[in-house]
Amino acid sequence: MDGILGQLESQAAWDEFLAHRLMKGRFTWSLFKDADAYVAEEQYLPVARTLVEGEGPGVPERKRINKMGTGKKRTVYSFSLEETRALKLMAHLLYRYDAAFSSNCYAFRRGLRASDAIYAIRKALGGRRMWAYKLDIHDYFNSISIPILLPILQRLLADDPDLYRFFERMLSDDRALADGQIVREKRGIMAGTPTAPFLADVYLMEVDRYFADAGVVYARYSDDIILFAPDRETLESHKAALLGFLAQYRLEVNPSKEKVYAPDEPFEFLGFKCLGRSIDLSEATKQKMKGKIRRAARALHRWQVRKGYDPQRAMKGLIRIFNDKFFESGDPRALTWSRWFFPVITRPDGLREIDNYLQRYIRYLSTGRHTKANYRVRYADLKALGYRSLVHEFYRYRASVSSGCVSRSESRT
Repeated sequence: MDGILGQLESQAAWDEFLAHRLMKGRFTWSLFKDADAYVAEEQYLPVARTLVEGEGPGVPERKRINKMGTGKKRTVYSFSLEETRALKLMAHLLYRYDAAFSSNCYAFRRGLRASDAIYAIRKALGGRRMWAYKLDIHDYFNSISIPILLPILQRLLADDPDLYRFFERMLSDDRALADGQIVREKRGIMAGTPTAPFLADVYLMEVDRYFADAGVVYARYSDDIILFAPDRETLESHKAALLGFLAQYRLEVNPSKEKVYAPDEPFEFLGFKCLGRSIDLSEATKQKMKGKIRRAARALHRWQVRKGYDPQRAMKGLIRIFNDKFFESGDPRALTWSRWFFPVITRPDGLREIDNYLQRYIRYLSTGRHTKANYRVRYADLKALGYRSLVHEFYRYRASVSSGCVSRSESRT
């Protein structure tokens, strides 16, 4: 088996990577032309040789960015553009180790999505209502202990010692560029870098395998973990084992996202709310979407007032923004919001709640206030402006599945 570092200098490897990304809809046409030229002209060779010879990567830049759908910040790292391109190819090639991970690990696995974890849990439960325990690991990527990770990684990469030495150099360097200054800090596996997802799966391999071998209904998606038990006593035993592992790996639980669910209570995981065979949107999913709708509507109102435009222009703008987010994509295989949720959910209650909220804010833009007068804008008027109901589109999707026009497996590819 060829070493992964050596393949960074191989045009065949770059061509295969480029074709894979093109097939996955990761490129606009202009981006593809630039990437194709980059590969055809072998512009990757200087940085590839630097990495192969052990002289890189350099010092990553540390940034604080907004967490999606919240006002919170998270820390991410980024290497230079050329180094990031090479690390993206490396991350692609690292899928050769995918078989080493347990089947209950779902994050960053080829051909798997978060929704597959929901399908697997539902199948394993078989309609039974069980106790559940869910947790979220605080700042997982940046909290990973490198001295603990490296021996695990060395065993996994025993067939590619050069690659292991590359990771050892990169991960042991504690420098980062912050506000133009070099600082030394605990960086973990550096959230935001292309190889971090692979390393995040590696770090808790033992935990995943322990629960798989014990026959426990368990799923992990990076820093989100849920497990099940037939009774409270057994659940507490599983919980103690899990928390013991996390302490051993020097990881902390986010207390605001830790929860025990009783058998008659719907559990929430990865954006879904599940009870028996019923699957809906989770409360967190709904609240995040409502926050996006609210912020977008207020921004459009300020823009409309400042420019002196007709309110209908802002109303159409809000409709277009969320039609694009929910439904639209130039590539039929690209993952839109509806293609993520529609194949999994079995009831439309959460969709209806988001529909009502979006309609409320479209009407708000007609006056700039929340008032009963807004309801002079009828539902037919909203549709005339281009509004599309999530509930209506969901039932249309279900009808297409039933008629065979779209299969559930196709909708998840």
